[in-house]
Amino acid sequence: MPMYKVRPFHGAPGAVRAEQLPTCMYPMQNLHRGPAAAAPLHQEEVDPSLLALESRQEEILKRLYELKTAVDGLSKMIQTPDADFDVTNIIQADECAPLTANTADLDSMLGKDYDALRDIVINANPSQPPLSLLVLHSLLCERYKILSAVHTHSSVKCVPENLLKCFGEQTRKQSRHEYQLGFTLIWKNVPKPQMKFSIQTMCPIEGEGNIARFLFSLFGQKHNVITSTLIDSWVDTAIFQLKEGSNKEKAAVLRSMNTTLGKTSWLGGNELTVADIVAWCALQQTSSSNAVPANVQKWMKSCENLVPFNSALKLLK
Repeated sequence: MPMYKVRPFHGAPGAVRAEQLPTCMYPMQNLHRGPAAAAPLHQEEVDPSLLALESRQEEILKRLYELKTAVDGLSKMIQTPDADFDVTNIIQADECAPLTANTADLDSMLGKDYDALRDIVINANPSQPPLSLLVLHSLLCERYKILSAVHTHSSVKCVPENLLKCFGEQTRKQSRHEYQLGFTLIWKNVPKPQMKFSIQTMCPIEGEGNIARFLFSLFGQKHNVITSTLIDSWVDTAIFQLKEGSNKEKAAVLRSMNTTLGKTSWLGGNELTVADIVAWCALQQTSSSNAVPANVQKWMKSCENLVPFNSALKLLK
C-alpha cells in the first residue's frame, strides 16, 4: 500500500486535464486580437529640450571630428623642429642695425604728423614705476628730438620727488612743432602701465612689456623670425617670471640667462634689444639682483655702462 496516493492526471474520469495547467505566471487579456482588444499603450513623449540637446551634441561631435581631421592633415605637412635645435649660430649671423645707426622713418611707423606733434602718453602707478620705459625714454632722446613732460593725476596723492624729475630738468627752448616726438608720463592710480599714441585710431596698450616693445620698435631694428621670437620670449619671461614669479621660477630664469649670455653678449644676440632692457629692469626691481651667476653679472655691468641704464639706477635710491 503506497504512502501517498495521487489522483491521475490523464485517462481516468475526473482527472485534471493538461489544458487547465497554467502556462504563465500572470495571465493578461490579449490586446492585439479580437474586437474587444484594447487600444495600444500610449508611448511616453520625449522632452523637446532633450531632443535639442541630443542634436547639439551630435553637431559638436561632428565639428570636433572635422577639426581633428584638419589637424591631422596639417601635422603631416609641418615638420616639428628638434627641441634641442641650437639657434646660437643663427642669432650671431643675424644682422641688425645698431641703435645709433640711421634714423628710423617715424612717418612709416607712426603715420604722417600733418604738422602736429606725435605725442606718446603713458599712465603709470608711482608705487610700481616702469623702469624699462624710463630707460627707453633716455635711449629715444639720443635718437630724436623729444618733448618730455611729467604730470600727476588727481587719483594720486603723493609722488616722490625723484619720480617727478625722472626725465630730468625740462627746459623747453624750442617751439612745439620743432620736436619730432612727444613723451608724456602721467603718474596715475592704474593697475598696470597704459599707453596711448593716437586717441582717435588706437586702443590703449597695456603692460610694461607691451609698451616697451612698441617704444623699441621706433629704433627701426630688423631681425629674422627666430631672433624676433626669442626676444619676445625673453620679454615675457622677464615680466611674468623674473619680476612677478616665485623664487623657484626666478632661479630657473637666471640659470637660463646665464647659459644664453655665455654664448652671446646680449640676450637677443650681438646687439642690445628690448629683451635686455626689460630683463635688466626686472632684476633691479627684485631681490634677484643680489645673487646672480657670473655671466649675468657681466651682462648687468655692460648694461650699467650705458648712460640710460645708469640714470635709471638713481630712481631706485
